Amino acid sequence: MKMLKQFRHFTFLSVPAVLAGGAAGVAPAMPSLLRATTVSAAEAVPAETASAVAPANQLKELSAATSDGGTPVGTTEGAATGEASTSPAIPVITPLPLTDPRSISAQEVAAEVDRQILAELERAGIQAAELCNDEDFLRRASLDIAGQLPSPADVHAFRSESDPAKRAALIERLLASPEFGLNWGRYWRDVIYFRATEQRSRLNQEEFTTWMAAQWNNSVGWNATVTSMLTATGNVLEHPETALIFAQGAHTEDVAAEACRVFLGIQLQCANCHDHPTDIWKREQFHQLAAYFPRIAERRVTKGKPEFEIASVNTENRRAELIRDYPDLFVRQFDRNNDDKLSREELEKGPKRVSKKLAAALQARAAELKADSGVEMDAESMQSESMEAAPKEKRKGAKKKAAQMANAAMARDQMAQDKVDAGAMKKAGLAAPKLNAKQIDRLFEVGDTNKDGDLTIDEIKASQPPQNKRRGATEHHMSNLLNPESEGELIDPKFFIDGSSLPHGQTDEERRKAVAEAFVSPNNPWFARAIVNRVWAEMLGEGFYMPIDDLGPARTPRYPEVLDLLCVNFVKNDYDPKWLVRTIANTATYQRKIRSKSVSETELPFASATPVPLRSDIIFNSLAQVFSLTDDEMGGRNAKAAKDKPRSYAQSPRFQFDALFGSDPSVPKEDVTGTIPQSLMMMNSRVFRAGMSAKGGTRLAKILKEHRDNTAALKELYLVTLSREPSEEELRICTQYIADVKARPEAFEDLMWSLLNSSEFISRR
Repeated sequence: MKMLKQFRHFTFLSVPAVLAGGAAGVAPAMPSLLRATTVSAAEAVPAETASAVAPANQLKELSAATSDGGTPVGTTEGAATGEASTSPAIPVITPLPLTDPRSISAQEVAAEVDRQILAELERAGIQAAELCNDEDFLRRASLDIAGQLPSPADVHAFRSESDPAKRAALIERLLASPEFGLNWGRYWRDVIYFRATEQRSRLNQEEFTTWMAAQWNNSVGWNATVTSMLTATGNVLEHPETALIFAQGAHTEDVAAEACRVFLGIQLQCANCHDHPTDIWKREQFHQLAAYFPRIAERRVTKGKPEFEIASVNTENRRAELIRDYPDLFVRQFDRNNDDKLSREELEKGPKRVSKKLAAALQARAAELKADSGVEMDAESMQSESMEAAPKEKRKGAKKKAAQMANAAMARDQMAQDKVDAGAMKKAGLAAPKLNAKQIDRLFEVGDTNKDGDLTIDEIKASQPPQNKRRGATEHHMSNLLNPESEGELIDPKFFIDGSSLPHGQTDEERRKAVAEAFVSPNNPWFARAIVNRVWAEMLGEGFYMPIDDLGPARTPRYPEVLDLLCVNFVKNDYDPKWLVRTIANTATYQRKIRSKSVSETELPFASATPVPLRSDIIFNSLAQVFSLTDDEMGGRNAKAAKDKPRSYAQSPRFQFDALFGSDPSVPKEDVTGTIPQSLMMMNSRVFRAGMSAKGGTRLAKILKEHRDNTAALKELYLVTLSREPSEEELRICTQYIADVKARPEAFEDLMWSLLNSSEFISRR
């Protein structure tokens, strides 16, 4: 298929019905789809029968159990009494109502969700849309739950099925498929990595996706999954649950802010430098949350290929401070020829070592000399002057502990000579570690200003950057905005939701275990609300709160009773993500026809389905299905080449496609827009153009071979691409176009290209 010929024969104006909805790229917020589906009154399923209906008295009890009470949200004790408060008050937030111990089924909850939403719409005078037809529901549920298009055979089978419970049965089949977890694993991959500050964290994207897919496929509670992510340590490839911490480079404030945004839906990072401008949170509360995370570190694992690990650090690493603040001591520990300079060879050999037995002998000899002459000699002088008298011992096999003791002796001696007090000596650290080649190169690059191959004390002192007092510390300090160079105020951990705290000096493991428990506690209403709101928005195109990661006591959700109804039962069902997706998919609210979204910000949502652009992974899956290609083949490689030389995920066609089409899942869908590079790729990609060829063994070539009749071929092409058959008007226009072009293969190539570049293909209808 040649693009020039394609444009000559097939323009946007020649078949407006086929191309209604726009050109290539991500669908606009309100696309005009290829057709307007109509369903007769007989075909429409009443909302009451869409889900199993719970007994009326049980639903009344459930509704009553989910009514909030108590102190108004955002009111603090001090504010209620009129008393002034010198420290941030913990907001009084009503926990989710969990007094009813019964675990109500997904179908019962879905029915009550529909009842409450319909009641609110009726009070507002808004007419709810009818249910969508079977073709649209099949495609919508397949894409949302499993990230896959239904096959033409699936469409035929589902359409012919007469069981009134077939939609619920389809939902169960999709939830049981491995593609369910994979689809949502990729969703969470985008949530975690799209705002990553550590670009190297992309190394474990694939491992994280696989891990998260298993969590969702196995119905692991969301509370357990989040706990694993907040407390994770280890090699990032072997422990992909480290993803959130790795993505933020293990930076204290970044980890705290992102964990709060993703898992609680609260934008607390706005309180990093000042009190939150639009919410009740105070600056001190942000730093109290950050104080749970200062003892984590990202480290490079040097064995084999470059890898990284997330580690707990409960002692401070002061090597940089030793070089910067005590260059004399640093030089002394490496200076083997006592010329007060360091050569590259001396640094490569590492700090001078003294065995434990030799150190003891030197100390004894020093005591004798002091008794005889009254002169106190340092450890290093004793080493050079008394080597003959010291016990003979090989340095090569000295134990690490003995070497550290000897280094400490030399450090104490040098500190005494420099009149440095004991407190500063302890803070600086007493043992200089061996530097690696990269660190040595860096020292000479910035320090050896006269290029004589040696580093003097003055050169080392001049080359060191100003101290970042908070980086690498084991305690968290809130910076002084009036004096940024100071260490700031020491802050101990305290959770801003319930006021729980930890005493000073707790280990990293203790801190992160405590904050994880506070995050996922049933008494923390924001944990359940954040995930329920996020999944609902992903499946319906809009959440109860918008944006989906900006919840909080100062914001009011739409349909608050519905949100709490879902949250309460999500908690009662052990935070099972499958239960949540099952419940949402079984609602009539989810299954309604599409209507254009109202431009009014005050109009209630959920009266109809909202057309939204598909995620990049789902578009990639759909294209691969249409072309009958594997992931590797989508990159132009055949199966044998892919097996002989497998690619890393960062080199894969999916990764490259995501880089071009990917978007932040936390951004409102209407803010996701198409780009010119996306359009150019859809139109000009070599693989895509080859897949749309009517020659060889392509999907299109097989369709044309199996269906000599143009009408039958068109119906199959529509089923393959859009999971539905064409309307009568579309059949008429396409048939006329084939007749005009005269060349059947070229005409079908153009038609297939137009379908894949329509907004319907890349949207959820």
